[in-house]
Amino acid sequence: MTDIPHFPLAAVVGADELKLALCLTAIDPKIGGVLIEGPRGMAKSTLARGLADLLASGQFVTLPLGATEERLVGTLDLDAALGEGRASFSPGVLAKADGGVLYVDEVNLLPDHLVDLLLDVAASGVNLVERDGISHHHPARFVLIGTMNPEEGELRPQLLDRFGLNVALNGHTLPEQRGQIIRRRLDFDSAPDAFCQHWASEQQALKARCVAARGLLANIELDDISLATVTERCYAAGVDGLRADLVWLRAARAHAAWRGVSAIALEDIDAVAEFALRHRRRDAQAPQQQPQPQSQLNSDNPAQSPRTPSEQDEGHWGEMPAPAVATGARREVPSWPKKP
Repeated sequence: MTDIPHFPLAAVVGADELKLALCLTAIDPKIGGVLIEGPRGMAKSTLARGLADLLASGQFVTLPLGATEERLVGTLDLDAALGEGRASFSPGVLAKADGGVLYVDEVNLLPDHLVDLLLDVAASGVNLVERDGISHHHPARFVLIGTMNPEEGELRPQLLDRFGLNVALNGHTLPEQRGQIIRRRLDFDSAPDAFCQHWASEQQALKARCVAARGLLANIELDDISLATVTERCYAAGVDGLRADLVWLRAARAHAAWRGVSAIALEDIDAVAEFALRHRRRDAQAPQQQPQPQSQLNSDNPAQSPRTPSEQDEGHWGEMPAPAVATGARREVPSWPKKP
């Protein structure tokens, strides 16, 4: 952790849904992190850094896009192995992120096996490394924040589903709000310490609210009524698997803790519904089209006249019309330009 001041989360203009999703994962990291979809220049890294200030450690670690697996999970300490003849573990990015925020920009451009490994550790809270004669494990509990621009390549559905919450940012900010954002950024750049001091009370109140919510979390029951509501809605949304149900219920509990109440209410379930379903929802599949009888096809298309017996016997044995296959509709995502 450094002493360089960061733009306070409390001073960020707009992005209320994203700020809420980030705070919920800070309250309960078991939710599984947040995947942010949006164009460049939308303060994604600023929000992630501001979230780190709300956590106990304040640790903020960025995973470089070109990182190797050894850089991510850790590896053999070559200096100790060669100089002292002993096997020693050299920690990686996951160890450094323990207790804080792990930020992955353009996560969709990372190799799939690294994304899979990253999500495994984020879900379990433990990094286990077995290689080069070393068997080592250490805690790796962090809030995972990933960003991506879908027009530069999407995550495979299996990996997309494993992110707990999903938020899409709209790059078309209203002029009045844009002016306020620029003004605050200019004020911060000209005098960071004074700016942070000006927002210190709001930032401290936000941090205190997160701390209080974490204290309430364990006492809020994941009750059967809330579970039934969530499972019914997940079924109606046509989501695959059961992760959406679990994430949605945990996020609803974190939202109840965020409100400072002792039980999950319908408003908590509604408040986090889109976060949990946006990247998992799929439209009901269109009914399969039944192949038309050959006689009808021939009547509709005069060029397709009935074959003679000799034509049927040569080169068309067992020929059947290809069955229609229903496909789900593609997820709707905002449109924004590619990076230059």
